[in-house]
Amino acid sequence: MKQSQLFGKTNKTAPKDETSANAILLERAGYISKVMSGVYSYLPIGLQVLNKIKTIIREEMNALGGQEILMPVLQPKENWQKTGRWDSLDVLFKLKGSGDKEYALGSTHEEIVTPLVQHYVSSYKELPVAVYQIQDKFRDEPRAKSGLLRGREFSMKDLYSFHATAEDLDSFYEKSKEAYFKIFSRCGLEALLVEASGGTFSKYSHEFQVISESGEDTIITCINCNFAQNKEICNSQEGDKCPNCQNPVSLKKSIEVGNIFKLNTKYSDAFNYSYTAQDGSLKPVLMGCYGIGPSRIMGTVAELFNDVNGLKWPLGLAPFQIHLLLLDPTKKEEANELYQELTNNSFEVLYDDRDESAGVKLKDADLMGFPWQIIIGTKTNNNFELKNRISGDQKIVDQKELFKILEAEK
Repeated sequence: MKQSQLFGKTNKTAPKDETSANAILLERAGYISKVMSGVYSYLPIGLQVLNKIKTIIREEMNALGGQEILMPVLQPKENWQKTGRWDSLDVLFKLKGSGDKEYALGSTHEEIVTPLVQHYVSSYKELPVAVYQIQDKFRDEPRAKSGLLRGREFSMKDLYSFHATAEDLDSFYEKSKEAYFKIFSRCGLEALLVEASGGTFSKYSHEFQVISESGEDTIITCINCNFAQNKEICNSQEGDKCPNCQNPVSLKKSIEVGNIFKLNTKYSDAFNYSYTAQDGSLKPVLMGCYGIGPSRIMGTVAELFNDVNGLKWPLGLAPFQIHLLLLDPTKKEEANELYQELTNNSFEVLYDDRDESAGVKLKDADLMGFPWQIIIGTKTNNNFELKNRISGDQKIVDQKELFKILEAEK
């Protein structure tokens, strides 16, 4: 794509009403635009990043055996009353329609997915079932001040699994952990599996946390073993002995990027959802819930992958692999030919063909943060300057070497 045609612009200064790094960088670089606190519009390159994250999630959820569905945002009050959460969930957006009929905007979807699956699945022969969706959620968040990390409207993947036995639920639960680690790894994130409170469902749930000083959570971790717990469920302090290996533990700030938990029969009981067992008896269906926030992943990556000049996207998430910068107007024909050849070879390229100074183009390229920059300037002669945005390495290469390097990194 040619940058002169791209909707959205970069900004030299940080937005005055933002404090989080992810919001400042993403707004300055033209990825998102703030509508109000906790609510953002995604501009074309921002939507490309979000969609790449969703594609990764879809691939791993499909491999796990999940089937994608789409459930409504607008939900009837009656369903929430059955589970007792109409009055107890304080972040629930509630509204009235015609005839004073009351509704909720979906902050989660147990109240919809349980009767949905109940309608179609009633026998042990039809279990297990796993369905998921990727959809915007709505929560009346009182502290929506961390950019994409805590919003009032945000993207969420929620998968729900339905089982006949605890053993089958346990097995799927363990497989979901591995699927989640694959997702975060593909997004460039090193996530820790952290024990958290299971609430009324079970002893523990599990969160996937990424270490970051900008995180709102505090976790207890042991560098010697895999022990990690959310600080809210334990009394350990910095330097205390790890309960697993007796080595000292550390307190770290972190960002929660996903969570999984066993619902067991909480929602099947609320909707009287039982299945017919092999012996003809009725038994309650067991459930699990598995959440990941694509928009939160995007915000987390922006928090972690940046420097003083701007963003530094991992290759798998960048809206374009290559930023082609024409700095010498006399070489426009050469730049046009390279742009066409790169595009013909299936590279994702943003070609900065704007009538701007070299300084503006170089600063914008670093701010936007694509993995590779190809610079056609006055000093490159018939060659090209190739810059790796992540490492900062730069070198002059001819066209053959250029394509060899880029192909190897695809």
